Amino acid sequence: MSGRATVALVDGFASANRLTQEFRAAGYDSVRVQSTPEIPEHYREDLDLSRYVDNIVHDGDVAATVAALAPYRPLAVIPGSEQGVELADTLGEAAGLPGNGTRLSYARRTKDAQLAALAAAGMPMARQLSVRDAAELAAWHRRVGGRIVVKPTRSARNDGVTFCDTPEESVAAYRRLRHARNNFDQPNEGVVAQEYLTGVEYVVNTVSWDGSHRVTDMWRYTKINVNGVRDRINGILSLPPADTRWPQLRRYARAVLDALEIRHGPAHLEIVLTPAGPRLVEVGARLCGADVARYAVLATGESQVDRTVQAYVDSAGFLADLDAPYRRDAHAAMAFLASPVAGTLRAYPLLDQVERLESYRGRSVNVAPGQRLHRTVDDSSEPLAIGLAHADAATVEKDFLTVCYLDGHGFYELEEAHYG
Repeated sequence: MSGRATVALVDGFASANRLTQEFRAAGYDSVRVQSTPEIPEHYREDLDLSRYVDNIVHDGDVAATVAALAPYRPLAVIPGSEQGVELADTLGEAAGLPGNGTRLSYARRTKDAQLAALAAAGMPMARQLSVRDAAELAAWHRRVGGRIVVKPTRSARNDGVTFCDTPEESVAAYRRLRHARNNFDQPNEGVVAQEYLTGVEYVVNTVSWDGSHRVTDMWRYTKINVNGVRDRINGILSLPPADTRWPQLRRYARAVLDALEIRHGPAHLEIVLTPAGPRLVEVGARLCGADVARYAVLATGESQVDRTVQAYVDSAGFLADLDAPYRRDAHAAMAFLASPVAGTLRAYPLLDQVERLESYRGRSVNVAPGQRLHRTVDDSSEPLAIGLAHADAATVEKDFLTVCYLDGHGFYELEEAHYG
């Protein structure tokens, strides 16, 4: 033990790395709590235990885990990823630390329960069905009509999300998902069907303290149909406060946080602006992933990471800044590439053209030359992300569209190509 003050992060993976770094700069070490004895396969490469003074493996005994944390006297217990949300709530409540409590913890992790909580708070929501059998789903789809979405009730990285135009497609998706294992290597607990929301989808990232909420960054999703996948998210573009949609999205996001009793820490909301108004897709009571925090700083001068640290170590300063303007007025984007081919990657032959773009600021490589490349069907099979930032919004948008144009068959050179 270092003798320094600490915070506890439950299931800290890649997106939590910046959080441990920022807490360390503020004088706090990080203790990691692992919610399950085994680490899910998709997350093993994201774990860096060198950032933590200890890694406590939870075996199901809450009292024992609280006792193991006690010598470190943590300031707070914070989820480091989606999987850690419920245990963070439980440990924080048991230890008497600031947190969101356990009353709505299940709803904060479970997609159909989230919308039910909004309905209980009097907020409009997408129509949905917690699916119990195929016949019920088919009948519900016929009543709703049009396109619906079928997905696991608990997962991440767009795992299992399926857009269905007919009851037959919905039933096939349900049968495929009901016995599948989710992104956390756990059997799917359930399947939910929801009406397809028509409109543009936005990301609203927030940090809260004692029920007061600050929007740290806001983004607009772009989507394409690719590799047999409908509405694949292929990018995000920052949405500045001057945009006329920004205040409406902030008001709605704050109402969602209140309905789900997210009173402390970061949250990541996905919201569609429909013709009838904003509707929640889902919310995670944790940091946004995909290294979005880095590009939020380039656009606004802040992110969920530094505001989360401020909320816990300087709550008065955080509350004083709730509605303060951002420190920077710039623009950013991230392009999430989608490989149309599978095989052993030899090179990204057009990457040098991307790196010469005026707003290019970096990349996150999930598949390096020499590794196996899969056709992209979800976030877990995404090969590469490109980050852009510039003072001029038009420059960012132009460069983003250029990246989208370059992405395709010619962007990937394989040892042996397999076209699908």
